[in-house]
Amino acid sequence: MQTTNVTVLSGTIQPLTVNLTSAIKKAPITESTWLSEQGLANDQQADTKHHGGVDRALHLYPVEHYLSWQHSYPERNCFKAGAFGENLSAQGLTETEVCIGDVFQLGDAVIEVSQPRSPCFKLNHRFAIPNMALLLQVNGLAGYLLRVLQPGNITPNTQLSLISRAFPELTVKEVAWRFFNDPLNEAFLQQLVACSALSESWKVKAQQRLETSKVEDWNSRLFGFNLG
Repeated sequence: MQTTNVTVLSGTIQPLTVNLTSAIKKAPITESTWLSEQGLANDQQADTKHHGGVDRALHLYPVEHYLSWQHSYPERNCFKAGAFGENLSAQGLTETEVCIGDVFQLGDAVIEVSQPRSPCFKLNHRFAIPNMALLLQVNGLAGYLLRVLQPGNITPNTQLSLISRAFPELTVKEVAWRFFNDPLNEAFLQQLVACSALSESWKVKAQQRLETSKVEDWNSRLFGFNLG
């Protein structure tokens, strides 16, 4: 994998609807910015329970997906870097090309892929498409999250370089597809539990499925409500 140019973005909490706030709208940084284990300085999250934290410090969204969304919704002119709440926008790093546990150099920092993104209902409001989060999940176009192994300064015009790959069998695409479309596959769930690089929250869910043979309710995350 070649060194890739990347756009680095951050955002602040703003009104998304009358009763809902979000920092989903990101803009490119314009100066050198510190990246800590919690994420980029000045990048905010309105819902810190489900966003942010050491396993979800950064979100990368592949540039290639913007064209796919624009083709599906030609009347909208909002599919561009930062639209999906991502901190990193890059080409050539799709879910099929990146694996859980991949370690990258990003400026002075070192980062690691921790999990696929689990899209949430705020995307529905962001794009005024009622099932947008579900579409991202079903189509495998949600991007992925990363943790920070080594903090450092990040400049606006930085590059992303692959350092190591520990789990070539666990592409982000494969993990996301099986997790959401074959959720009770015992061999796959055991593989997730055993993956040291996978985020703790995904390993916990995998272990719970193994123990209960039940899948967690996704309605609250995808649509903002729970059917019980």
